[in-house]
Amino acid sequence: MQTKPGRVSRLIPIDRLRRVLGRPGAARLPSPGVKTAVFFAALLLLMVLVAWIDPRPSLRHVRISMLSGSTTGNYHANVEKLAAEVARRHGRVRNVESAGSVENVQRLIGGADTCNLQFGLVQEGVVFPEGHELELLGRLPHPESLIVLGRDVAGVRSPQDLKGLRIGIGPVGSGTEQMMRQLLMPLADLELEVSAQAFDAQLDMLERGELDLAATVVDDEARWLADAVTKRHLDILQLPDVASLSRRLPFTRVGVIEAGQIDYVHKLPRQDKQVLQLDTLIVGNGCASNGVTQGLLTAVAAISPTFVRYNKDQANLSGLPLATVAVNFFEDGGPDLLGRYAPWAVDIMPLPTWIHLGVALSLLFSGMAVLHRFRLWRIDFHRVRIEREIADLFSSDITTGSLADMPKDPQHCAPEAIVRIDDLLGRLSALSERCRKQSVSILVPMGEEMSYRYQEALIGDLRNALRQYKARPPPS
Repeated sequence: MQTKPGRVSRLIPIDRLRRVLGRPGAARLPSPGVKTAVFFAALLLLMVLVAWIDPRPSLRHVRISMLSGSTTGNYHANVEKLAAEVARRHGRVRNVESAGSVENVQRLIGGADTCNLQFGLVQEGVVFPEGHELELLGRLPHPESLIVLGRDVAGVRSPQDLKGLRIGIGPVGSGTEQMMRQLLMPLADLELEVSAQAFDAQLDMLERGELDLAATVVDDEARWLADAVTKRHLDILQLPDVASLSRRLPFTRVGVIEAGQIDYVHKLPRQDKQVLQLDTLIVGNGCASNGVTQGLLTAVAAISPTFVRYNKDQANLSGLPLATVAVNFFEDGGPDLLGRYAPWAVDIMPLPTWIHLGVALSLLFSGMAVLHRFRLWRIDFHRVRIEREIADLFSSDITTGSLADMPKDPQHCAPEAIVRIDDLLGRLSALSERCRKQSVSILVPMGEEMSYRYQEALIGDLRNALRQYKARPPPS
């Protein structure tokens, strides 16, 4: 059997083929050992790729800096817990020390240009400057309390008992200072001596007798407060008419530190103390992407299981707009599928928008299919109409092949017949152009262009047959 040059016949034995390929300069068939090595190398490469991608949910995309407060304060401790949770999931949170809430607001606004800071903890009730672009991400479920400490506070039963006292209102730039100034503004008649110092300095001044009272906003379970009550022997002031004070500050509410809560054995405090409580806000400046923001909220929900429910039940009275990512997070009860497995997709748009886009595309494709069927039906309708007119002009049993081969009838040489044939040819050409335009349109569903090309082939055959008939010379 002869074979074409350059091709190997199927009848050549495989042993002969191996001998031919085994000659110097010829390509060799891979041995089984080489095939096995290539297979395991490809498998190892695939395993390395999967390990590098690591499709398991994590927070490795979270790389942020978050403002907290002093290293001995509650805000700093909260951010440390958050940083540990994010680090456990392969992310990183840099805990940035600050003087307090007021400074955090200023630094977040100032850092919006460079984006070196993305988030911060802010005490609710802090006044935000006009024109800021900060947004609320949520509030921590465990509130803080306004604690006023002193030595002989049992005799303070009414606002008049505070007259002329020396009171420390926290460090400059802290939320405590700003809140206390709002609280003391209508109390000018009491002639209070107000000063601002760090919390530790205030406690030292209380022990030396340089201050009568010291105010701070702190977690009522903080170790710092327990040491002040048990070791420094300070007492918590029962704020006079605390309910009326809460009305003056709508962002606060009345809470209770129960007797023995700080020291159960020695029953400290001796009796229940009503205090003002307020929330801690998580505030962002818009520098972080949606995926990173959702990752941060995921970590907060992990260390505070009631975080989502608390924010769903609480009205937003902070004056800050609630971030869209936070709205979706609280409505869904946690991160959505994109936030867990594809945070980069959340950066493009949130999951509800993806769903809306999918529905819109589905409707678009369905509409395209309906429009395609309608156009195809109209083309077929016009083609069948032209075929009927050709049958009326010639005979009812005429076909495309017979029209191309049939001799020319003298009656079709009349001017009115030629005009009619030209009209049919023109309509067929227009219909063919219409088919070609639709077959190359991007709006036609994939694969459906063949329907137009089939119609175009039928129209082309009919037009060519009609042209051949017209070009045939008349009978002698």
